[in-house]
Amino acid sequence: MNKSLDQQFMKKLAALVFPIAFQQFMLALVSASDAIMLGMLDQGYLSAVSLAGQVQFVFNLFLAAMTIGASMLAAQYWGKGDKESVEKIFAVVLRISFLVSLVFFIGAVFLPEQVMRIFTSEEALIAGGAGYLRVVGPSYILCGVSQIYLCIMKNSGYAAKSSVISSSAVILNIVLNAVLIFGLWNAPRLEIAGAALATVTARAAELVWVILDSAKDGRIKARVSYLLHPDKILRRDFWKYTTPVLGNEIVWGCGFTMYSVIMGHLGSDAVAANSIANIAKNLISCFCLGLGSGAGIIVGNELGAGRLEKAKEYGRRLCRLSVAGGAVSGMILLAASPVILAFANLSEQAGGYLQAMLVMCSYYLIGKSVNGTTIAGIFCAGGDSRFGFWCDTVTMWCITVPLGFIAAFWLKLPVTAVYFIVNLDEIVKLPAVYRNYKKYRWVKDLTVKMS
Repeated sequence: MNKSLDQQFMKKLAALVFPIAFQQFMLALVSASDAIMLGMLDQGYLSAVSLAGQVQFVFNLFLAAMTIGASMLAAQYWGKGDKESVEKIFAVVLRISFLVSLVFFIGAVFLPEQVMRIFTSEEALIAGGAGYLRVVGPSYILCGVSQIYLCIMKNSGYAAKSSVISSSAVILNIVLNAVLIFGLWNAPRLEIAGAALATVTARAAELVWVILDSAKDGRIKARVSYLLHPDKILRRDFWKYTTPVLGNEIVWGCGFTMYSVIMGHLGSDAVAANSIANIAKNLISCFCLGLGSGAGIIVGNELGAGRLEKAKEYGRRLCRLSVAGGAVSGMILLAASPVILAFANLSEQAGGYLQAMLVMCSYYLIGKSVNGTTIAGIFCAGGDSRFGFWCDTVTMWCITVPLGFIAAFWLKLPVTAVYFIVNLDEIVKLPAVYRNYKKYRWVKDLTVKMS
């Protein structure tokens, strides 16, 4: 039985986690290509687009809540074999995601300067970032729709295909970045605007592809009847489980944005170093993120099928794997640090900051891996979505954000000391995460009461 369980687990792991991890890696490559190419032109361009990218970061928080909420129900209903309910869930989430995307589109296109002033007081960075936001604005609507399609594909047995589509869009984005930023092959040299236009074009191509793919036989479809008349019971339960996740994402995301606000007011060198450190961290942590997303689907499928003990065993294995994955990711980041420093086109001061930041990111990845797998994956798979909200509220808003502001603006500590403080959140929450995991409140079949 154990050998059979091992084989089943590894098969599910290979089918879900690795494609999702590869997809996360490719998505991180877009940010990396933006940073590298714009940094080759001017450090100010890098800093401006990095700060403007905080709008995308906040937008991604809402998208994450939508996709986690959709996965909670879709994974369990798919495990139960109820395709009709999955299509109804798809319609509910698609409507909501479109409306949220519309708000970000309006803010980016019509209020870009006001948005940029939230993150920095340097006029040069505000001007560059505002120009980027005006062009990139439509991508929020395109992304808001396509990401829900991709989420449903992952939860309905097409994780590999979703990875192919997303990765292809990333490759297109990177190629267009080079062409439009530098003006290759007789194309206009658009610099910052070129990076934004490349993003919009790639997102449009991605959306067209997922819509065409969903039209195939056997796929989950966005049916007009469900879009116009959403299922009230599923909509109610979606919000029941998603609202705490949304609260968690907002609490965490606003806290993380406060870190950018703090670093953004410590000078352009600090902003540039922080930008490169975050990009490197995101590239290396792709397996950790894939493990968290895959964990929610793997455990959710078993819970929905009524195999609670198997779900519990899978959760245990995934937790152990998250520790190992985080440790290996941290070591890879340390090993890659000399290469990152060599290729980063930074001033001497910014380079010194970056060297210290990469060391801190290496142990941060262990906490990030464990917390991402448990809070966003295993716990949410069984509807335990409130824990993450309270955990991040306490660790970020009662500890790291206040300490970060005190360190930066009152004590005026060095940049690296401030960075150390604001990166303690994932480590501080580990004991609480472990205690909550051992309570097994997440071992729950969400479809029972909705049958």
